[in-house]
Amino acid sequence: MVDSSSIEVNRRKRRAKSDGLDVRKLLSMLMRYEQGEREVWRVVHVPSVEAEDGRHLHRDLETLKQERASTTTRIKGLLSSQGIRLTSLSKFPEQLAALRLWDGSELPSGLRRRLLRVWAHHQFLNEQIAALEAERRALLQSSEDASLEKVRQLMHLKGIGINGAWLLVMEFFGWRELKNRREVGGLAGLTPTPYQSGKSAREQGITKSGNRHVRWMTTELAWSWIRYQPESALSCWFRERFGSGGKRLRRIGIVAVARKLLIALWRFLNTGVLPEGAELKAA
Repeated sequence: MVDSSSIEVNRRKRRAKSDGLDVRKLLSMLMRYEQGEREVWRVVHVPSVEAEDGRHLHRDLETLKQERASTTTRIKGLLSSQGIRLTSLSKFPEQLAALRLWDGSELPSGLRRRLLRVWAHHQFLNEQIAALEAERRALLQSSEDASLEKVRQLMHLKGIGINGAWLLVMEFFGWRELKNRREVGGLAGLTPTPYQSGKSAREQGITKSGNRHVRWMTTELAWSWIRYQPESALSCWFRERFGSGGKRLRRIGIVAVARKLLIALWRFLNTGVLPEGAELKAA
């Protein structure tokens, strides 16, 4: 199966187009690819049914957490519209009865009922999140699957917990056959995109064309790595290169750390060699 956008097109305004011409063009491109011209097109490696099914747990967990955050924001927003601020919702039903408007009167009954309905949805989401997290812990403790063994291996490193290790393996390292560091960075969308023409030269940032879940999680893990692995080579490099800069420069630097960290974790899973200067968790 070939995506129609992979067919090379002449840039002239008018061009001949027919199924027969497209077939001959695709055949010639296939011959060029088989003879070693790898820039003709990109081959998409489709995951197995089991690998694709393994993604649902952490993606569902991420969706539920986003919905829970939206219910929290909705409750605080409704109260803020009445001039009331709450720093915590841990005891919301008890707090609701004691809340008063600016003139000392009680909350309107319609607003109170709406807040309780949103809070009930918030509690329902909490129960679902707890159930998914319990299911994930049970799989991690009992299953002998090769992917879960990689999750355990990553969790031995300081600064990497179950959320980061699980997502990286299920989305990235569990089933993909990565050959080199360029494939690792490109698949995550963390490679640079320079633009140079004549005397004009500028950097356009990272491609962001890869897996957005992995790119987001790796950036979060990079900040965690700087904090919990301060003596590692990556952390020292970040402090020397970007430590004296402002917030913008540090945000740029952490993306570079994320790419280097992702490559180091890939090597750690494949060869067992620890990232330079990294420490393992206590037993």
